[in-house]
Amino acid sequence: MALKPIDNALLLPPETIKLGVNEENKTAESLPPSVDPIIDYISSENLEPISDPESKIHGLVEELDSKDWTKVCESLNDVRRFALYHSLLLLPILEKVILVAVKAMKNPRSALCKTSIMASSDIFKVFGDQLLDSTINAFDNLLLQLLLKASQDRRFVCEEADRALNAMVKSMTPLPLLNKLRPYVSHSNPKVRAKAAITISKSVSKMVKLGLEGMNEFGLVSLVQMAADLLNDRLPEAREAARNIVTSIYEAYTRNEEQKQESWQNFCQSSLPPIHAQSMVKITSSP
Repeated sequence: MALKPIDNALLLPPETIKLGVNEENKTAESLPPSVDPIIDYISSENLEPISDPESKIHGLVEELDSKDWTKVCESLNDVRRFALYHSLLLLPILEKVILVAVKAMKNPRSALCKTSIMASSDIFKVFGDQLLDSTINAFDNLLLQLLLKASQDRRFVCEEADRALNAMVKSMTPLPLLNKLRPYVSHSNPKVRAKAAITISKSVSKMVKLGLEGMNEFGLVSLVQMAADLLNDRLPEAREAARNIVTSIYEAYTRNEEQKQESWQNFCQSSLPPIHAQSMVKITSSP
């Protein structure tokens, strides 16, 4: 015998039927959005010495390798404190610290990236040419990352990397730094080439104050040829840097010459193809 439907059966409201399907989504929507911690960017002038540096230094590398990126930021600020106030304690582990800083620069978190760049600036200011003594290419890795970060679109990271590159130029001897920078004017990324050209320009300008000897040691003809190539670069920033390099070389080369323009023209014609020599002479003859 067939069962008849019960006409007065309790019907569930539609919203109750849908609850099982949407319950998880509604619960997720009711939770507050996650918020990243706010990182304070402390200027070098506001950093203070570490209270017990001899004890702190032993765990620094391990703290820098933490899985918690906020703790890595804190440890990078400790690196800055060590560099500024306890540099002798930091020196034995400096290469390891630089490699950790380079790793942090590659992190997609802008706060961590910027903090690591700020650490590199303070390291440049304190250690200068000592960074060139690296046996595991720590400095080369750092230089490449700074050029890459200075070339990207995130403005506050880009500007911080520019400041770090400026600190590097101010703190290091021009000749060895130029040898490190030379390969990057041929980099496949035009923005990296431009940043390298700008950094070279500033280093050459610093070298001028030391006289022509430094340029001769680097290779005056090589320097002029580098500038000539950059004059034809795609980006205007690289071309402007090249013009500044040419002006600096001209100043150093003709300092003791009576016939400055004639002497410069003869040098360019003997060192470069005619079309490049003409460009060089044109730059220095312009008012």
